[in-house]
Amino acid sequence: MDDFYFMRRALEQAEKAFDKNEIPVGAIITIQGQIIAQAHNLTELLTDVTAHAEMQAITVASNYLGGKYLKDCTLYVTLEPCTMCAGALYWSQISKVVFGASDPKRGFQTTGVKLHPKTQIIGGVLADESSKLLVDFFEKRR
Repeated sequence: MDDFYFMRRALEQAEKAFDKNEIPVGAIITIQGQIIAQAHNLTELLTDVTAHAEMQAITVASNYLGGKYLKDCTLYVTLEPCTMCAGALYWSQISKVVFGASDPKRGFQTTGVKLHPKTQIIGGVLADESSKLLVDFFEKRR
């Protein structure tokens, strides 16, 4: 299993968000090739601006591992994390972040937020598929 496999699983989560009329972002967290957390945006359902897919996945993974640090874990997320999520990822000390579509308006790279110095970052994995889902969602809302 590789980054594309896990990003496809994250896209499945994003599709669940789409079906719930949530902005379609999905996230998966793995450790040693095993999925330990799956999540998608729930901000509308929970009426909570912090209920981003990444935040939900961090909570599930931390509970699964029984600790707050996500060392040796990888986050796969369909959209580049925002400032808030990047901050949480920094504090979790996650080892690797793989994202699909870039977010030139609100993404952590644009805003200048740094992840943990030891966190490896890979962008653009299944970016077209991730972007298409977002475009379709916002066109549907118009």
